[in-house]
Amino acid sequence: MFFGLFWGDTTILVLIPAMIFAFWAQFKVNSTFNQYAKVYNRRGLTGAEAARRVLDANGLHNVTIEHIRGHLTDHYDPRANVIRLSDASYASTKTNVIRLSDAVYDSHSVASIGVACHEAGHAVQYAQGYAPIKLRSAIIPLTRFGSFLAMPLFLIGLLMGSGSYLGYGIGTIFMVTGILFFSFSTLFQLVTLPTEFNASARAMKALEDGGLLADDELPAAKATLSAAAMTYVAALATSLASLLRLILIFNNRRR
Repeated sequence: MFFGLFWGDTTILVLIPAMIFAFWAQFKVNSTFNQYAKVYNRRGLTGAEAARRVLDANGLHNVTIEHIRGHLTDHYDPRANVIRLSDASYASTKTNVIRLSDAVYDSHSVASIGVACHEAGHAVQYAQGYAPIKLRSAIIPLTRFGSFLAMPLFLIGLLMGSGSYLGYGIGTIFMVTGILFFSFSTLFQLVTLPTEFNASARAMKALEDGGLLADDELPAAKATLSAAAMTYVAALATSLASLLRLILIFNNRRR
């Protein structure tokens, strides 16, 4: 049964569709970004300049934009209130920041404009108190705690077998607790979906209303953001499949 947690039983089959979907989504976002990274916007804006315009249009003059190393490591850090335009290892002492990557920060491509404005959309979400992003931020500590303990607890329960404690097997208690903790990660992925889709919708509206891209350039930015959104759908699908597999292994153990 312990070996079955990895590759030894049929429960692995529930993961295969999600894994294929995840590989496809990652390929799609990379290929789409690379395609439109070669198409330069006629306004001559860089990703950082476009993000700055979106922030300023929403009165977020306190949010700064930083350049970080890496490829598509762009993110908004609500703790620092910063948009980082790429490198996950970058450490900043500033507050109020969006961090943008090498491929986005000083690029003039329509793909980079879309990504940068998406990150600016997250900053606007926080400023306007958008409920899903507030919920996502609130459950991050719980998610980290659960992710750290979920698999160790489940494995301990699987190895312990049946014992008894207050009428329940000790192993069962550990396994159920592990499944519960793992579900926190699935909840996080679920809450992330509306947050990401909404940030992309805000980005497209800002690009159109602000005239940051020409009308014939907007479809390329939308295609880039749509491809990126699929990676979050794939992450949720993978998490759900993994959670289902743990439940199946638990049920098989009880038989």
